[in-house]
Amino acid sequence: MNILIITPTNREYANMTATIATATSLHHTYTVAQSGIGKAAAAATVASIITKSATSFDMIVVVGFAAGTLGFKQGDIVCPNVARYHDCDVPDGFIPELTDPFSLVGKDDITVFTGDSFVNARSVAAIKERFGVEHAIFDMEITAIKIAADVCGKIPVAVVKMISDVPEDGHTEHSYDEFADSHSDFTPILTQIEML
Repeated sequence: MNILIITPTNREYANMTATIATATSLHHTYTVAQSGIGKAAAAATVASIITKSATSFDMIVVVGFAAGTLGFKQGDIVCPNVARYHDCDVPDGFIPELTDPFSLVGKDDITVFTGDSFVNARSVAAIKERFGVEHAIFDMEITAIKIAADVCGKIPVAVVKMISDVPEDGHTEHSYDEFADSHSDFTPILTQIEML
């Protein structure tokens, strides 16, 4: 497959490109791009890449770090099968393209919740209560990327994230930063992508 790998941050981009550069016998062809952080930047970047690329992509895979709920530990690799926004204050069913869940290519029965903010223990608890879930991961780009991929050609989207912090366990943005600084080897992420 010809796969477009999207990494939101500079650090994730450097980690992914370095991991691919040193890998041998890869099953897929990869293009790695940095989307920027947040829903608007990610959707705009992915739409631009898809529409301007000379070749078509069989799949988009979003990789990098993500926060998780209790039950996850730092370093776990998660491949969620559902994406949805957590920061849309819209009555259910009124604007389904914002409130309904989106299917991802993923082996784990886990939802990734996207919003334009870092989550903390308080916001994670509120999201869990609002959506009736116990286990989930959190990011700032994936649902927007999924929408862009649908609009620009119905390209399947997969997600492979490494848990960097568990806010309910006392982790903060500093925990995220320390973990990300010390985990530059994305081989576990590439291994999951290679199995797609």
